[in-house]
Amino acid sequence: MQLEKIPQIKHSDSNNFFLLAGPCAIEGEEMALRIAEKVVSITDKLEIPYVFKGSFKKANRSRIDSFTGIGDEKALKILRKVSETFHVPTVTDIHETSDAAMAAEYVDILQIPAFLVRQTDLLIAAAETGKTVNLKKGQFMSPESMKHAVQKVLDCGNEQAVITDRGTMFGYQDMIVDFRGVPTMKQYAPVVLDVTHSLQQPNQSSGVTGGRPELIGTMARAGIAAGVDGLFMETHFDPANAKSDGANMLHLDHLEKLLTNLVALRKTINSF
Repeated sequence: MQLEKIPQIKHSDSNNFFLLAGPCAIEGEEMALRIAEKVVSITDKLEIPYVFKGSFKKANRSRIDSFTGIGDEKALKILRKVSETFHVPTVTDIHETSDAAMAAEYVDILQIPAFLVRQTDLLIAAAETGKTVNLKKGQFMSPESMKHAVQKVLDCGNEQAVITDRGTMFGYQDMIVDFRGVPTMKQYAPVVLDVTHSLQQPNQSSGVTGGRPELIGTMARAGIAAGVDGLFMETHFDPANAKSDGANMLHLDHLEKLLTNLVALRKTINSF
């Protein structure tokens, strides 16, 4: 079973999907712990294997005045504190080869951003840490082409690769998920659907990315129905004032109802 290749994710007997969720960026210790505590309480109750997500820095910004982080080491230490406090694995994205070894000291899973998933040196650096590598499918790539990204990780002697689909560019300002790609990519590695980023509306004239958060439930249900192994979503207790990606985040107050529905849907599908 492919999921057994992700040792950081402890799978329950419920055969549930796993969840990578948290804020877009680490804005501070209090907010990270507050979000983690809420998500952990929900996922424990629903028996959903959980990974806390948070970017220690944001390198891909439209404008130079956009928020990029609170400091690399400071943010990474907060991620480690979340893990130690709530006994959950953590994931963060890296952007340069030098980030890999540094982040690997603090987190369990290294994520490769979609725009960088063809950067061979970055994938090698991540794979050589021995950590699980979460490969975001490039917005410009076909599902079939992701086998080459996975193979780069495997060729480094690391079998812990995951693919996360965050949609494909449709025109200049929209993202579309082609669910036909799920069974294709599952041939290469476990597949996660990035629910919230797939609803982004990038390249707005303001330089601030837009989104369609009202469709989060629709997209998540479609992913579960298509057979994804996990879901990825960004959530915050105050999306309107989040420092990054607030336009497409799920409000933390809505998470439990959505996950409850998704667990029921997963059980129904598993019964077939």
